[in-house]
Amino acid sequence: MSLLSITGVSKSFGSLKAVDDLTLAIPAGEVHAFLGPNGAGKTTTIRMISGLLRPDTGTISVDGHDVVSDGVAARTKLAYVPDEPYLFERLTGREFLDFTARIYGLDQKIFAERLAECDGLFNLSGFWDRLAEGYSHGQRQRVVLAAAWLHRPKLLVVDEPLVGLDPKHIRVALDLFRRLATEGGAVLMSTHTLATVEGSCDRVTVIDKGKVIAHGTVAEVAQGGDLERRFLEMTSG
Repeated sequence: MSLLSITGVSKSFGSLKAVDDLTLAIPAGEVHAFLGPNGAGKTTTIRMISGLLRPDTGTISVDGHDVVSDGVAARTKLAYVPDEPYLFERLTGREFLDFTARIYGLDQKIFAERLAECDGLFNLSGFWDRLAEGYSHGQRQRVVLAAAWLHRPKLLVVDEPLVGLDPKHIRVALDLFRRLATEGGAVLMSTHTLATVEGSCDRVTVIDKGKVIAHGTVAEVAQGGDLERRFLEMTSG
């Protein structure tokens, strides 16, 4: 069974069809790139997966749980990192992580262990006792990635997760995505950084104007050549 299953999903905003009969399945053990030009429907799709938008037609399930009819169970299985790292401005980073842990029902012992691990990965303790309103973009991104990792999701959905990170923490994030997949989870990553896709992802789906236009391994989608060149050829019309 796929950890993420999208079947015949469409979503319109007035006369604009943002997503058009999209079907996609992502199995356990996979880091999957979700590519497309601006306005292709990537963020709309991700918001439907995360339960923030409801599909007009079709179904989406996470680890067997429908995101509409069984939304609470589906959301316990996933973590979502949006393209803008949102924090509560009047909470510290540590308080935000504690808040996240409570939402997912982590007991304090497990939370303390995972908090220490997140600090080791993302070097949070140097700033996590300051209010989030004073954080840089990179610091915010490190906190939201740590929050996504706290409850060990089966499916991690990330929208431009590397923006604002320095090279060290880009490597940490990519290694964490691979670790989740190796441990039986899956990652869906939307990004414009195609060099990252070539080095870090197992398979690729490209959408344009709400429709899937390519799907397969990186080599299959690139057709044996350069992924960026092939992507531009497919989406230039």
